Amino acid sequence: MAPLSKAGAALTALREDLSGGVFAPEDPGYDEARTVFNAMIDRRPAVIAQCESTEDVVTAVRFARELDLHIAVRGGGHSVAGMALCDGGLVVDLRRMHEVTVHPAAAAAHVGGGATMSHLDRACQPYDLATTGGRASTTGVGGFVLGGGTGWLDRKFGLAVDNLLDVELVTAEGELVHASAEDRPELFWGLHGGGGNFGIATSLTLRLHELPHMSIAFVLYLPERGPEAVRAYRDLIETGPPEASGAALYITAPPEEFVPPHLVGTLLAGVLLTYAGPEDEMRKLAQPLLAIPHESEIVTAIPYADLQCMIDDPPGMRNYWSAEYLTGLPDAYVDVFCARAGSMPVPTGTQHLVFPQGGAVASGPDHYPVPYRGAPWAVHPFGVWEDPADDDRCRQWVKDVRSDCAPWSTGAVYLNFTGNEGADRVVSGLGSENMQRLGALKRQYDPDNVFRFNHNIRPV
Repeated sequence: MAPLSKAGAALTALREDLSGGVFAPEDPGYDEARTVFNAMIDRRPAVIAQCESTEDVVTAVRFARELDLHIAVRGGGHSVAGMALCDGGLVVDLRRMHEVTVHPAAAAAHVGGGATMSHLDRACQPYDLATTGGRASTTGVGGFVLGGGTGWLDRKFGLAVDNLLDVELVTAEGELVHASAEDRPELFWGLHGGGGNFGIATSLTLRLHELPHMSIAFVLYLPERGPEAVRAYRDLIETGPPEASGAALYITAPPEEFVPPHLVGTLLAGVLLTYAGPEDEMRKLAQPLLAIPHESEIVTAIPYADLQCMIDDPPGMRNYWSAEYLTGLPDAYVDVFCARAGSMPVPTGTQHLVFPQGGAVASGPDHYPVPYRGAPWAVHPFGVWEDPADDDRCRQWVKDVRSDCAPWSTGAVYLNFTGNEGADRVVSGLGSENMQRLGALKRQYDPDNVFRFNHNIRPV
């Protein structure tokens, strides 16, 4: 850390040079600027730089290097472990850099490093175009894509990272570089799953696909119908087209119009069938789900951008998530999955989900560091609650879900679904065969591990 006089002078210069805002702990607005969606995260950065341009990002990185500060990067701020923040370092906050430019003729979108899924999806909707996005509109595009990117459209269009065309990156030395299949191809390879380890993505270009129709069937059942519903959904997906996706899930019934009032606050099983096509086709596919006695249903066409908002995680709640990727979804595991719902914390915002891969996920490029690609199913225990007194039981429930999966787990994992689960899980998320290559890339672009507030790859 630099002497106080040098730090003070550097901070004054940063305030003058940055077109965006700068917040130190004594500044009004600092606490708001350091708040993320997960209420369990309470970190106090030395400086928050709310950048408005690539030039601002370069300036902020050089400021941090001058003072020997570590750097956290905030895009959507949706990391469950709060990786968008750090104690005592610099936060490069990209949220003001959220512009999305759609190029319909090229079927591509140029996306600012601070854009969320909502920014991307709403910009593409008028053109009937889309690309694989996260399952919540508040997720940041940059971290989501560079971490791999799974969502409702991945069985049809591939993982988000399969649709990455190029990245503009500010390195740990404050150098602006461009990466694509032709330009710095080794860096481009590492950005397919390696997340924010190699620099700050100030913009990305993504391939878009035609999506004139989107439709869903959301069906809720009493918990005892859960095993039957999950099996019906599994069979539908495994014999159905790649347009079909979604999830089987258990939730606390929300106080919504489509939920019978006497069930609000109780445990329900459910199936969300998403379909990248028209409603009439989806209705035929959904018949086995609707034939099972159920308590509520929504069967409708829906704009994709609206679907993306359906299960947004509300801010200010406490969050703890994880995931396991499975070799299959046999009846024996369906029974285990459904039984675990019996100990799910209710009533809370917690969700117990199993969702499919396959389709374009499985057939996509196999040379990138995304080792979970081949798993046909994934389980995603998604702990969300309000009362700190529930911390232990909610976290333990997530861990129990993972433990249940042991006989069926592939061992690979999608890191965007996990928090700080140790170095071994990072290897599981990137592939042991890729770690030496990724470490060498880290040595080239960030030898001092300045960007360490992530699923970290150490320089080798």
